[in-house]
Amino acid sequence: MSWLTQTLSSSIGKKLIMALTGLFLCTFLIVHMVGNLQLFKPDQGLAFNTYTVFMTTNPFIKTISYGLYALILIHAFDGFYLVYMNRKARSRTYAKVNNQSTWASRNMGILGTVLLVYLVVHMGDFWYEYKFGHLPFKEYTIDLSEGTIIDTRQMPDGFMLNSKIEERLSDDNKSKTVIVKDLYQEAEASFANPLLVFFYVLSMAAVSFHLVHGFRSAWQTLGANHPKYNPIFNFLGVWVFAIIIPVAFAAMPIYFFLKQL
Repeated sequence: MSWLTQTLSSSIGKKLIMALTGLFLCTFLIVHMVGNLQLFKPDQGLAFNTYTVFMTTNPFIKTISYGLYALILIHAFDGFYLVYMNRKARSRTYAKVNNQSTWASRNMGILGTVLLVYLVVHMGDFWYEYKFGHLPFKEYTIDLSEGTIIDTRQMPDGFMLNSKIEERLSDDNKSKTVIVKDLYQEAEASFANPLLVFFYVLSMAAVSFHLVHGFRSAWQTLGANHPKYNPIFNFLGVWVFAIIIPVAFAAMPIYFFLKQL
């Protein structure tokens, strides 16, 4: 196993780890974005709140989440190490001659730092509050024949359930009542703060620049560098990961902020 340890601890090995963990995190971003689009559904938070319950109770998803947290840390530490080593090895002459690189590639360390701070803030605002905070519960009454929400009400302070969600049918089986932990309300309250909204939008700009370079660079590290396939990687890197995903995430805080004006 010494050869494996030596390989992974080398500069090439660390770039390989960065590529693999980065591409996994790109996959996570797609899933997370699709789930968070439930915030835009005009159902007073029912779809988003039930989606949140699924993501925090499903055993498979929970296992993947723990792996995700580890990969984020590995990706961050390896990234900072590579930035440090590159700057240490770079001579003044090389810095003057090498003017072909993009702004994003030269500032991956700064962009990564912004994203790490964003993750800490984001996890504190939502993940920590959902797990350990005192979020309220909300009750939805749904007409089963129409599939529409008949009524909603916020449960009183101090109301608790043994689980994050409870569902029960009416006696005539015509309606269903859902009582669920209300993370949607937390999103509404958090994004009423213009400074937090600005920080989220700024962070999504950092995501865009980070991914426009990182996605293509990861595939090059893995050896996927061919004239036939490069346009596909470039298209995905620019349009999907540098434009669509950051814009979708940035639209969420902006939506809630404008909604409350």
